[in-house]
Amino acid sequence: MALTSQKQDFLFDNPPERKGTDSLKWARYAGHDVIPMWVADMDFPSPPAVLEALKKRVEHGVFGYAAAPPQAAEAVCRWFQTRYGWGIQKEWIVWLPGLVCGLNAVCRAFAEADEEITVLPPVYPPFLTAPVYSGRRLLRCPLRKTPDRYKIDFERLEQTISPTTRILLFCHPHNPVGRIWERAELEKLAELCLRKNLLLCSDEIHADLILDETSRHIPTASLSEEIAQQSITLASPSKTFNLPGLGCAYAVIPNIELRHRFLRTMRGIVPHVGPLGYTACIAAYREGAEWLDSLLKYLRANRDLLCQTINSLPGLSVTAPQATYLAWIDCRGLGLSNPAEFFEAAGVGLSDGAEFEGPGYVRLNFACPQSRLQEALHRIQKAVSNHTL
Repeated sequence: MALTSQKQDFLFDNPPERKGTDSLKWARYAGHDVIPMWVADMDFPSPPAVLEALKKRVEHGVFGYAAAPPQAAEAVCRWFQTRYGWGIQKEWIVWLPGLVCGLNAVCRAFAEADEEITVLPPVYPPFLTAPVYSGRRLLRCPLRKTPDRYKIDFERLEQTISPTTRILLFCHPHNPVGRIWERAELEKLAELCLRKNLLLCSDEIHADLILDETSRHIPTASLSEEIAQQSITLASPSKTFNLPGLGCAYAVIPNIELRHRFLRTMRGIVPHVGPLGYTACIAAYREGAEWLDSLLKYLRANRDLLCQTINSLPGLSVTAPQATYLAWIDCRGLGLSNPAEFFEAAGVGLSDGAEFEGPGYVRLNFACPQSRLQEALHRIQKAVSNHTL
């Protein structure tokens, strides 16, 4: 039985200390007075139901090679139906130890060395590296920035795609700009992929982290049977429930021919999911909904505080993210050659926008206690004030 918020403090304000642990996020600045707000994991403990399930599994004491238990696929299917209204089938699920290897497998499976893969930068860096690591050609169609949001430049996308383009890698919701793509945009993108015969690979790892209370995530492949048969959806409970270190993700591939081709490419390259990953996935999807609701309220408050503060500072601006716990901050008004280094020197460790093909920007992870966010914002304010004197 899931613990309720009345009986359990979800520890958003007072999470466990991560300094001196095996945290990649915190180890980068060990021994330095820098608040790490870069890599996309949260500083919050996972849901109590997940921790309890993991404790029981650890008590068993044996951690051999794991086969996917049927309860895992059942939990995924139920989650997709409940949260998104998309009735996926268990047979469509291919388990992965992470989404990045999924992106790389897609590039290898569905494009040849002399063919092209299209991305929409600025975007999560593995979108940019997976085609290159695969020896495929990378095509870029940058998102178009408007005063209130980023948009897909469909006219330019039409011109970018060539007869040898095979795949469109799509980030939905978008990391780092925080867009929830609307139905009309998704339908236009699906129509283009169908017409151009492109495989649509949709990374939907942030699908549950919807901050805009008037919006709902629409899985790209749920738009029609036609696009479902020409798409691969990558997803995971890892961002939602802070489980990335347990290595459990999956691809949803309705088309049996695409699925078998993907599986053949994985052989001997992509490792299996471990037993603790499956355990956490099942518990999160079965019993994590209440925790997630509380998390989203906390993240919305953090987002609002961040946007209000950043947009009050000269030379900085940010569009409120509709989803994710990541803020894409425009620093170009400060005239800095490297804003990430500038803020690191001020005691705040951010992701360099250049790595996303967004030079002049930084990405800030606000999935942390609000007191820590307040301190980081204070340091940013002080640095900007000193710079603009």
